Amino acid sequence: MQFETVPFGSLFACPQKNGLTRPKEVRGEGLPMVNMGELFAHPRIGHIDMELVPVSHKEADFLMQPGDLLFARQSLVRDGAGQCSIFMGNTSPTVFESHLIRCRLAVGRAVPDYYFYFFRSPQGRTAIDAIIEQGAGAAGIRGSDLVRLEVPAPPLRYQQQVVEILKVLDDRIDLLHQTNTTLESIAQALFKSWFIDFDPVRAKQAGREPEGMDATTAALFPAEFEESALGLIPKGWTEGVLGNVCTNPRSQAKPGQMPPDTPYIGLEHMPRRRIALGEAGTAAGLESGKFWFERNDVLFGKLRPYFHKVALAPCRGICSTDILVIRPLQGHYLGFVAMHAFSDELIAHTTLLSNGARMPRTSWHDIETYKVVLPDAPIVEAFDRVSRPLFERIYSNIEAARTLAKLRETLLPRLISGKLRLPEAKEQLEEALT
Repeated sequence: MQFETVPFGSLFACPQKNGLTRPKEVRGEGLPMVNMGELFAHPRIGHIDMELVPVSHKEADFLMQPGDLLFARQSLVRDGAGQCSIFMGNTSPTVFESHLIRCRLAVGRAVPDYYFYFFRSPQGRTAIDAIIEQGAGAAGIRGSDLVRLEVPAPPLRYQQQVVEILKVLDDRIDLLHQTNTTLESIAQALFKSWFIDFDPVRAKQAGREPEGMDATTAALFPAEFEESALGLIPKGWTEGVLGNVCTNPRSQAKPGQMPPDTPYIGLEHMPRRRIALGEAGTAAGLESGKFWFERNDVLFGKLRPYFHKVALAPCRGICSTDILVIRPLQGHYLGFVAMHAFSDELIAHTTLLSNGARMPRTSWHDIETYKVVLPDAPIVEAFDRVSRPLFERIYSNIEAARTLAKLRETLLPRLISGKLRLPEAKEQLEEALT
């Protein structure tokens, strides 16, 4: 199936000039702002926490609407320039920063989601690459070039059907990510209750049964506290450091000595404040040394630790040397170590001690000397029995999301080009979801 092509600007809405709007400095009350970080982290930008900036409600030209397309004006890497995202909506009026280009398509002339998918397809990426200019230290695109870019213009009904198929996949992937966020929150809440706030001990001290656990588990906790250098801690527990229960293996992976399909994790693959590690590269083409990690290791981004990049490894692989591999000395300490490593308190500790003004880094020494309260081994084992199923489900959801993402990447270029019949695409979709 062949589609006619039209200048992208011919699909823009009026009365905006060329459908492109660039924000300017204005003053007023704080509104959420979509910045480069959101654009790269969330291709479909929806109800997420965003920076508040002083913008007036009167500046309607700069307010986002659902369906607005956003392009990265500049990027330090060529592949980042022209990166496209779509704004899905927010609970409050939202604006965008000046490093982004906003395009609003005309209702009845184009389906915004179709062009979002087009620009994320190989065909769309090739089109964007043709207008990228390399400047001093950064690659960029201009709105005037984006307007003239030739894009396919299939019938609206076809655009809608393509979007319906691809959105089902993206919605399912988003649901898996949301489920993982919930699982992470449950693990964090349990860890905080048991090992930071000592809720079970406080309950028993007050003559109450600890909540959310069976009698056998409750019996493991003491019913009183005692003084320590760390303050009041459960009786029988000890003062220690995180290095008492975990280590930093430095198993080097040399270039050319690892299979090219070996999973590779760089800082760019690690999400902020998320335990689930959904993205990964491969060892193919890597020219510098890395570190091996094993399944159930904790990966800790040591560059700019305040970015809070800490995740659980769902498989064996290699990682950047800007990532610390943390391994529990005993398997049942996984949840205890992972939740400590992920805590805001440890992040603040490593940030305070990190070295380097422009690119601060933490070290294994900073982490291993972090002071913690060490519970009795049976309590750690009980926490492992509760937390490990949560982690295993997170791993399972990661794999399911990757499988759906692979199907999306397979269907996307063929649907955009019209080389795949819609009934066949729907059959593949139904098979993947059953």
